[in-house]
Amino acid sequence: MYESQTKLAEDVAKLLLQIKAIKLSPQNPFTWASGISSPIYCDNRVSLSFPSVRDIISNGLSRLISNHLPIDAIAGVATAGIPHGAIAAYRLGLPFVYVRDKAKSHGRNNQIEGYLPENSKVVMVEDLISTGGSSLKAADALISQGHEVIAVIAIFSYQLPEAIANFSKAGIPYFTITNYDILIKVAEYIGYITPHDLDTLEDWKNDPQSWHPS
Repeated sequence: MYESQTKLAEDVAKLLLQIKAIKLSPQNPFTWASGISSPIYCDNRVSLSFPSVRDIISNGLSRLISNHLPIDAIAGVATAGIPHGAIAAYRLGLPFVYVRDKAKSHGRNNQIEGYLPENSKVVMVEDLISTGGSSLKAADALISQGHEVIAVIAIFSYQLPEAIANFSKAGIPYFTITNYDILIKVAEYIGYITPHDLDTLEDWKNDPQSWHPS
């Protein structure tokens, strides 16, 4: 068990780089679905294929969720938040549900899958936070059914200003095991990037919409 949240954050950042769940490419950026050019690409689903990494992450998520007990259930955000949320719920002995992007068009037309008692207090689990859009959409689905979203917990956050503003406006706090600032400092420390790359990566976080590689 990690005694320091900072040490856990640094180790998880390093592990995500090592297993290539996170890739940094300041000079040859990726293009997100939104069209944004980005020097970072994150796919935390990769961590599920590495049992030791998966265990450390589930420990970290469980610790963050424990800060908000008592709650009635954990809700995974489809799709990448489902396995991480389910593992955390198992560790904590809590009920688990998941929230679809939209209601099914057949059957019972569910958007929330699983059983939630009325007026449940719920912590949501995501794999990562970018702008917060998918998390807050899922939160709206829970709130519209009379439930209370206590917090959103995720593995990683890009720490984009847009996400901070969106969560603040919604009145929902979010917490992550590790984040962009820690990641790029760890990446420089282990020689994954150069000091010049570090400056480029910091520039992107400050203004991702207009950023371009230098």
